[in-house]
Amino acid sequence: MDAEPDPESVARTIALNQLNHSPRSRAQLAEAMARKDVPDDVAERVLDRFEGVGLVDDAAYAGMLVRTRLSERGLARRALAVELRRKGIDPETAGAALAEVDTDDEEAAARRLVEKRLRAMSGLEPEVRRRRLAGMLARKGYGAGLSYRVINEALGAEAEQAPDLD
Repeated sequence: MDAEPDPESVARTIALNQLNHSPRSRAQLAEAMARKDVPDDVAERVLDRFEGVGLVDDAAYAGMLVRTRLSERGLARRALAVELRRKGIDPETAGAALAEVDTDDEEAAARRLVEKRLRAMSGLEPEVRRRRLAGMLARKGYGAGLSYRVINEALGAEAEQAPDLD
């Protein structure tokens, strides 16, 4: 006869397996445990213990997520806030992580995105390029003012570098 597994060891195994793949928020781990029918009180106890030993740290997780998503994907603060909320990070912790991103960082990321995308759009009309670039930046959470300023500067610089065909 197989004995029923101890819910606490099941919860620990779930949490460790999840953390083995990549860092996770407390809410993500609780969700994974709930999917496996771990009782809420057991999940809370295990998560509290993991937090106590530093295996679960929402503030560190939020900071890491903000830094990597800004540098790797070029996400703006607005899109980062949505992602943090989706990952179960509380508003106060998310706000602290987002405070690390200043306007200059955001603008630099937008410039990198536009420069990279412009190289692949060389054969298109300027208005088509402008529209597509604005759409891409909007999907990444950038406001219209910053988007069009960065796009216009990049298109202007590109036009200055273009050979004169007259």
